[in-house]
Amino acid sequence: MTDSKQNNLKRSKEITAEYFSFLDQHIEEVISGKINDFLELNQIAKLLHVSHSHLSDTLQRETGHHPCYFYDLKIVDKAKFLLTDTELSIAEIAKKLTYDPSNFGKFFKKWTGETPGNFRKENKLPKSSPYF
Repeated sequence: MTDSKQNNLKRSKEITAEYFSFLDQHIEEVISGKINDFLELNQIAKLLHVSHSHLSDTLQRETGHHPCYFYDLKIVDKAKFLLTDTELSIAEIAKKLTYDPSNFGKFFKKWTGETPGNFRKENKLPKSSPYF
């Protein structure tokens, strides 16, 4: 393999890792209220110093999925955590995740196959659990 191809592969892996790291931090900043809204993919690409199309192409090539897939997946994972590990209402969780409560329910069900309420009921540890 030529040095150029090796450098391109290395850079692709760096971009992918930077994107995932950025998403984790960004989602935490939104939930904590440091930032009011989720950024759009083109804004994230700009902050990572790559074009929107380069970011999309790189993630697609490296992972087999579009960057939005991982963005939504990480939001769903955070929603699952908030549903099972906090006492926040579903409406409060939706607002923390910048969703209207009814749209949040649709988004969550699309990804998990169940409503946020059903997910919470089936997965929340009882307060008498040693984990609380």
